[in-house]
Amino acid sequence: MTIDYESLTRDLIARTEQAVEAVAHLAVDSQITFKIDDVVDAVERALPAGYPAPTTGETTRRDVITQMAQDILSGEMYSEA
Repeated sequence: MTIDYESLTRDLIARTEQAVEAVAHLAVDSQITFKIDDVVDAVERALPAGYPAPTTGETTRRDVITQMAQDILSGEMYSEA
């Protein structure tokens, strides 16, 4: 089976955006600060069983989600190069 990495990336970005929004709303409502790890945990918990993870190198799926969350929160994800 061939993995469509572009679709997988878009899906993971969308899931991370949703988690950032949910965690941020929770933080505002509860006045409790959050960490990037809270967003990563939320994404990881919501992933279906068998969701692909990097199989080469030292980069983990958590590393990828962490970078995505940081890029979303900083706005870098949406800035044009």
